[in-house]
Formats: sequence, structure tokens, C-alpha cells
Amino acid sequence: MKILIVEDEPELATSIVQYLRQESYVCELAFSAQEALEKIALHEYDCILLDINLPDGNGLAVLESLKKDGKADGVIIISARNSIDDKIKGLNLGADDYLVKPFHLSELGARISAVIRRKRFEGNTTLALHELAIDLIGKVVTVNGTLLELTRKEYDLLLFLVSNKNRVVSKNAIAEHLSGDMAEVFDNFDFIYAHIKNLKKKLTEAGCEDYIKTIYGLGYKFEV
Repeated sequence: MKILIVEDEPELATSIVQYLRQESYVCELAFSAQEALEKIALHEYDCILLDINLPDGNGLAVLESLKKDGKADGVIIISARNSIDDKIKGLNLGADDYLVKPFHLSELGARISAVIRRKRFEGNTTLALHELAIDLIGKVVTVNGTLLELTRKEYDLLLFLVSNKNRVVSKNAIAEHLSGDMAEVFDNFDFIYAHIKNLKKKLTEAGCEDYIKTIYGLGYKFEV
């Protein structure tokens, strides 16, 4: 899952990134409203953490632009101000949640997880696809009730494909989802081929049907 953190306090931004990466999220940073708008225009995020007070304007303007363009990224507003007016305005503009500083990183993580479940998985905590089950809280995968040992990247890849089931996902989209800004430094998609190959092998060896289909010249599709 890919998160954009729009926060101009470097120390707080660093703490959030360190915590979320430990929770297997891919994180990107923006330190201003303009930088956030540029990233949002180019990429899709599972959740955006949006500070209201930014050096070049109010974060709510970023939210307005996001919703005006019809983007479906989840948004959690974070603010040092516990203003009911800001909260109401943000929620009315389409924010999914509102968190006042200071906050515990574990609470932030729980709220991000809840927003993603609502946005991507209709609020479910477990995804059941025939013999395959994914526990979104525990971040574990089972096949016919038997635990499947996956790396963090393999789990994230599987979840990304499942969240786009029956749709073709391009190799570019997978690269960005797994690596964020770092995707631009790769000369080819060999790392994606390796992750796909390993994931497919682990699933089939565990007795799972081969749902991950290669769509030549385009990408991959989790076909159910």
C-alpha cells in the first residue's frame, strides 16, 4: 500500500515514514502544497496524510483540488489545530478522517488501515477468495486454512492485485506501488518479474489456483 505524507515538519514526517515503513507501507513525502499537487497529479495513493498548515497555503486547498479532479485516494487530515470548523470543512470537502497533533503513531496506523479497508475493501477485515484468505489486520495469507509465508513485498503485491481483481494492472503501476519514487531509478522490470514468479510459485505450491494471469505487453491480472 502506498502512502503520501504531506507534512512540512521534517522531524514529524521522518517519524511517520519510519513507523509506516515498519508496517510495510511504501511512503512518499511532500513538504508543500505545490509538491503535493504535483505528486497527486502523477500518481495514485491508497491514503494521503494531509497537514492543513503548509508553508505555501492551506492543505484544504489540496483536498479541494483532489476531489475536483475526481481522485479517489483516501485522505486523513492532520492538524495542530483542534478547530471544529476546520474539521467540519475538511470532512465536508471529502476527507475520510481527521487527526489532531500530537498523536500516537499506532493510532495513525490504525486509522490509515481503516481508511484503506473502507476505500479498497468495503470495510472488510478479511478477504476470502475461494481457497485463498487474506487477513488485513494481521497481514497474513492462508490457503485452505494453512498459513502462507510471504515477504512484505509479496504480500503487498498480492493485496494490490486482489484490490484490482479482474482488471489489468500495468507493470508501471506495480513498480510505483511497490517502490514509490524509487521506481524511476530502475532500468527494467526484472524485480517485478521476480516478485510475480515467487508469489505465483508459493501460491500454487500451497494448493491455490493460479489466479495471477500474465497479459502480454500490458501487465498482470488477478482473475477470479
